[in-house]
Amino acid sequence: MTNSTLTKPKVGMYENVMKQFEKAADKLNLDPGVRKILATTNSEIVVNFPVKMDNGEIKTFTGYRVQHNNALGPYKGGLRFHPTVDIDAARALAIWMTWKTSLAGLPFGGGKGGIQLNPKEYSSTELERITRRFTYALGDNIGPDLDIPAPDVNTNAQIMAWISDTYASTKSPATRFNNLHVVTGKPMGSGGLAGRDRATGYGVVVTIALWAQKNNYDLKGKTFIVQGYGNVGYWTAHFLSQLGAKLIAAQDASATLYNKDGIDVEALQDHSIGYKDQIIGFEGASEIPSEDFFGLDCDIIVPAALGNQITAENAENIKAKLIAEGANGPTTTEGEDILLKRGVHVIPDILCNSGGVIGSYFEWLQNKRSEIWKQDEVLELINDKISIAYEAVHKMAEEYDTDMRNAAYLVALKRLEQTYKERGVFP
Repeated sequence: MTNSTLTKPKVGMYENVMKQFEKAADKLNLDPGVRKILATTNSEIVVNFPVKMDNGEIKTFTGYRVQHNNALGPYKGGLRFHPTVDIDAARALAIWMTWKTSLAGLPFGGGKGGIQLNPKEYSSTELERITRRFTYALGDNIGPDLDIPAPDVNTNAQIMAWISDTYASTKSPATRFNNLHVVTGKPMGSGGLAGRDRATGYGVVVTIALWAQKNNYDLKGKTFIVQGYGNVGYWTAHFLSQLGAKLIAAQDASATLYNKDGIDVEALQDHSIGYKDQIIGFEGASEIPSEDFFGLDCDIIVPAALGNQITAENAENIKAKLIAEGANGPTTTEGEDILLKRGVHVIPDILCNSGGVIGSYFEWLQNKRSEIWKQDEVLELINDKISIAYEAVHKMAEEYDTDMRNAAYLVALKRLEQTYKERGVFP
């Protein structure tokens, strides 16, 4: 049973992020000049490059890197390998990264990109050649103090290691270790950060716990469902189950699984790893139609897959009390309007899944300082950063009598507006 919702194009993603921006800019009465600057991207890079396949055939690929804004620091954001990658998706995701890094109080701007392909159709050696050729094609458009990519959908620590090695190979050997922080999310042996693999999912659960505390809501015994059982989905389920909540459904592109008595989080992960990163065929739950997923009777929904999954078409069927956005842009503006009217709470993506970019910041910092940090220290630092951001959003929501997403945007935009007002616009 294939889940079509996870494979459909992200139509309207850019329109969605711009609607969110305009709503917040209006509420804040954002400076008109700053508004014009933030409404456009700084750079949009499209590269077409050839790669030799294992059978000797030459194929060409299209890669993207959009750099939205760097007023606060170097561009920062993931690279994804997916058939739906295009300039509009990269543009939307880069803009979201600007808001996310600003909200988290990081010295970064927003960037995003990737390659339009399905990585499951290529061997490991082909993916390595594709990744290295893409890195070479990007050239000096990325750099440790200019634009720092990271993992995203269908990319991982290994791919980051290939990017890091390729980039360093184009520089003087004497500066090799000065360029480790050109990407984050690397393996430990290549300058990676302890705990970076779980940072995003950990951050999702930190925001859920903070929300529960603010709303006097006991998470023990509560049920949750996760869309997307990759890195973010698994670690969210792992940490949330440690707080006493129970996973009852999971969905990816291969299947939708349900067990009202609970799904063993670790067993499902072990199955997925051994089954080409797919949850189909797991014996600890039953398959149900994919269209029934969001309507399941549960307390918390964690969309941790692609964008535009919760829409006006399915928002009315949602029974959960809380949506915690592990993915970027999983809820359309029309879908969210329905949820808010029905009293469903939404922890917005730029706050909820910011643990990833916060972890990336600490990896970047670790590499710059030539240090090695412990995992417990890293998770504590992520907890502190998210807690500060959450409190700022909570106060802003009360001050402006608005929802959490709009409040998160207000916090992010205020910081950017202040920066532009202090520095001015060259010349």
